Amino acid sequence: MPRTALIVIDMLNTYAHEDAEHLVPSVRDALPGITTLLKHARASDSPVIYVNDNFGEWRSHHGEILRAALDGRHADLVEPVAPDENSLFVVKARHSAFFETPLAYLLGQLEARQLVLCGQVTEQCVLYSALDAHIRHFDVVVAADAVAHIDADLAQAALRMMRSNMSADIRTVDDITFDAPR
Repeated sequence: MPRTALIVIDMLNTYAHEDAEHLVPSVRDALPGITTLLKHARASDSPVIYVNDNFGEWRSHHGEILRAALDGRHADLVEPVAPDENSLFVVKARHSAFFETPLAYLLGQLEARQLVLCGQVTEQCVLYSALDAHIRHFDVVVAADAVAHIDADLAQAALRMMRSNMSADIRTVDDITFDAPR
């Protein structure tokens, strides 16, 4: 069985953008699934990697991104999923978690071959990250009840595309397991 890593996409968010009013209700729905995945991954000592936008702040690092999100309009959506001291962090500037980031190298160092994707936004960053993981020959699992969307129809289409075009395994959180501790 390949080593599994949990990839948490863009959950450190200030929600100070034009799509926030459409996104926030979906994030509230996905939050229990994301927190469950975090709990299970951490309990199994599986790598937990946060991949987050830098929001155009080129001097930002994970502490600044987290602080801005916790100071934002919806800290209640950030606090339950905040990174712990063992979490890894990759800053991205574009939609894909892989585009011009060290994520592929990090996953190689961790010997991870299977990725569980959760976070936001299903029809954007999750979709593009799944595609880039697929073309890098990772086994991709998407937690359908732990991803948030702006547009429900596009999100459902994105999940179908990930399953059909990228061989992603679309599962519910209850059907996802992580490695036993090494």
